[in-house]
Amino acid sequence: MADEYNEYVIFTVTDKDGNEVELAVVDEFEFDHEEYVAAAVVEDDTIVEDGTYIYRVKKDSEEFEVEKITDSEKYEKVAEAYLNMDK
Repeated sequence: MADEYNEYVIFTVTDKDGNEVELAVVDEFEFDHEEYVAAAVVEDDTIVEDGTYIYRVKKDSEEFEVEKITDSEKYEKVAEAYLNMDK
């Protein structure tokens, strides 16, 4: 059987140290009437399965853009909802 090829939406964020990090959208979901993505780090054209990061999708943008969830309580609620989703 051939390996399945998936093309991912890729976006770049800046980490707390000021480094640019490429992330790939691995899942999209809605919670509390807002759109979110779950993303994983991309290294050497490979998705690192070492963690998932959640970002809010900006609604007012014509292109795909995300924003960090800065409220830690909100982030915890969104992350818990994502983990409890039927996938």
